[in-house]
Amino acid sequence: MKAQQNELITRIGPGTACGAVHRSYWQPVALVDEFNPALDPRMDKRPVKAVRVLGQDLVLFRDALGGWGLLDRHCPHRGADLSYGRNEGDGLRCPFHGWKFDNSGRCLDTPAEPAGSRLCERVTQRSYPVLERSGIVFGWLGDAGLTPPPFPSFDCFVAPASHTFAFKGLWNANWLQAFEVGIDPAHPSFLHRFLADEALEHVGDNAAGKQFRSASVGEFGGQRWPMTRIMREFHQPEISFEPMPWGMQLTALRRMTDQLTHVRITQAIFPHTFVIPLSETLTITQMHLPVDDTHTYWYSVFTSFDKPVDREAMRSQRLQFVDLPDYLPKAGRHNRWGFNPGEQRAQTYLGMGEDDINVHDQWAVESMGEIQDRTREHLGTSDKVIMANRRMLLKAIEAVQTGALAPGMADPTQAALMQGPDTVDGIAPAGSWPTWWVEQVRARRERAPWTARAGAAVTA
Repeated sequence: MKAQQNELITRIGPGTACGAVHRSYWQPVALVDEFNPALDPRMDKRPVKAVRVLGQDLVLFRDALGGWGLLDRHCPHRGADLSYGRNEGDGLRCPFHGWKFDNSGRCLDTPAEPAGSRLCERVTQRSYPVLERSGIVFGWLGDAGLTPPPFPSFDCFVAPASHTFAFKGLWNANWLQAFEVGIDPAHPSFLHRFLADEALEHVGDNAAGKQFRSASVGEFGGQRWPMTRIMREFHQPEISFEPMPWGMQLTALRRMTDQLTHVRITQAIFPHTFVIPLSETLTITQMHLPVDDTHTYWYSVFTSFDKPVDREAMRSQRLQFVDLPDYLPKAGRHNRWGFNPGEQRAQTYLGMGEDDINVHDQWAVESMGEIQDRTREHLGTSDKVIMANRRMLLKAIEAVQTGALAPGMADPTQAALMQGPDTVDGIAPAGSWPTWWVEQVRARRERAPWTARAGAAVTA
């Protein structure tokens, strides 16, 4: 890749071509948990938080009625920081001169002005549409006056709160390399390889790092195998992809015998989200918010198609790996991501722990540098998904530059198709795996207690 192209697809600030693409989509801007006084006591009396999204400094706050406001952070009077504003229940007041704004950006008061002044009527603070889904606050940063696209009806957003859990973490690197690690079908055979297997009955549905060890659907030689064992012993997948309304459906086949094939189907939702299976009944939808050019928050929604999730247990398991209130990872370049050479020889391929596989991905993403230099790459056949995604991104940038709509979720005409999408991880009959996986996900939908459209979203 040429250096100019690498710049084009990684820079996301205001006025950039790739940034214009991202501003066509709803973006996660905070967890609802970040406003939970039990996790951040400051929120008990003052639910206000500075956030940075797509290189823009914003302030997110909650009013007395529970409504959200997302405003440009610098006061339109003389530029003071509104994240230090006084939350007065009906709006946010700048402490510099007392100007006050409600969650729509309307100016409510300019108290230092003379009596009868109508200045307030002529001033607004730029506000952004906000909505809350599955424990995440989303914002839309498109141009003022434009209507945001409909919010997608993916499983992670239509499942009830009892069956979802959301979490996040920061990576100190560009958004694109974070997303590219996630959609790479070959990397689990190496980056997440465990050198020994654990008894499946010891793997809980909500365990933070153990989910990758859950059993694949089906049996091999009369045994159920954890996905990690399959990844380890069959590490040359046959990778393919096909376009879908939201992006791409990714298929990785690992031929185990002439009769059996391991099938792993995942989804890439343009521009920065993937959906993968974690067990027979649990999926993860992970979004990669470009904070700015060199920082990325990943947001994950765990969705259960079976019993309700234990949200308190899932939260406490994951909080041990981050520092609140900003969900900063405890591992990183400063401590070599917890690398242990003894563990690398005896336990894991990477040597960075078994309990939090997010640190595996964090190392891969951050060790490339803040913005990966793609001019030095040597891509192979196993990178075909990476190449396809870059072509899609370049095409979207070109479309938006010419005034056309960005693809997928940003296109209102495609809204009805933004359902599902389905995933599978299982051992299938080699000759009939295309129908086998469809039946597996259809059965999962029919058993799910919360879906009223069982089977309708199967994406084969």
